[in-house]
Amino acid sequence: MSIQAPVSIETEPVGKGDREDRATGLRGSIRRHPVTWFFSLAMLLSWAAWAPYVLSENGLGLWHFAFPAVGGTTQLSGVLPGAYLGPIGSALLVTAVTEGRAGLRAWRGRMTKFRVNWRWYAVVLLSVPAALTLSSAALGDRGPLMPSATVLAAYLPGLILQLITTGLAEEPGWREFAMPRLQHRYGPVVATLVVGPLWGVWHLPLFLTEWGGYPDVTWTAPVEFVGTTIAFSFVMTWVFNRSGESMPLVMLLHCGVNNFFSIAWSGMFPWLSSGNAAHAFLLSSMVGALVLLVATRGRLGCPPASSAHALRGRTL
Repeated sequence: MSIQAPVSIETEPVGKGDREDRATGLRGSIRRHPVTWFFSLAMLLSWAAWAPYVLSENGLGLWHFAFPAVGGTTQLSGVLPGAYLGPIGSALLVTAVTEGRAGLRAWRGRMTKFRVNWRWYAVVLLSVPAALTLSSAALGDRGPLMPSATVLAAYLPGLILQLITTGLAEEPGWREFAMPRLQHRYGPVVATLVVGPLWGVWHLPLFLTEWGGYPDVTWTAPVEFVGTTIAFSFVMTWVFNRSGESMPLVMLLHCGVNNFFSIAWSGMFPWLSSGNAAHAFLLSSMVGALVLLVATRGRLGCPPASSAHALRGRTL
């Protein structure tokens, strides 16, 4: 790709993009600071939607109402609405304001980028349970039990359910919207260090509900969780970059972890407590992050700056 000489600010003609950047009011603010608005809206909208769940009998018990359980859990009725409203809702809103219909069409294209080398799907599908099994075995000082036929039968349907709930709700925001914009400006490591902790902080109100183990949860649990989201985000960034920003693959990586712990882990390691699941996830994430940072010298699969990335938001 040829490199053009920079055009001086004084002589550069004022185009449509410049007029939009100078727009005033709420729309102009969103166009000038899309990533800041995305993170702010993702937190605000999700936390507002989760407030009844936190206050209900499934949480602090201040509101004498219990959310109905679906499939033995209240996550679908209590957690999922706020999850959809936050990251994916904010990403779509900010994209519509800043890039219009063309931006939404491009967003749909990235979200449906399934055409990735089949080896990537194999790596993600196999490496996630393998890494979590090894870290759990290390914590328990013994190998796992073989998963039962019931677990094996439920594993794929559970993964599909995770993809259309957790994966679709979160990753279009954290990885699809925020990462490219931050990465273009600050590089992969700093971008990951921004997305990782904010991804973890977004979950914090849920630690006041049965999702996070309330009322038996200790202060160390959310701290460990945020540490895990930071470490795991380095793995996510590497897969995101190396797969050419394939969102289905990124969602598969994220949901593979959730699915393993939801369906297979307790049967394979019945002698370990639920707290050990969090420790195993943190351990495997830290090892993966360190290996990738060293192996890629901090590049995490990020390609050289390109015109495609340069089009992503220039300001925060």
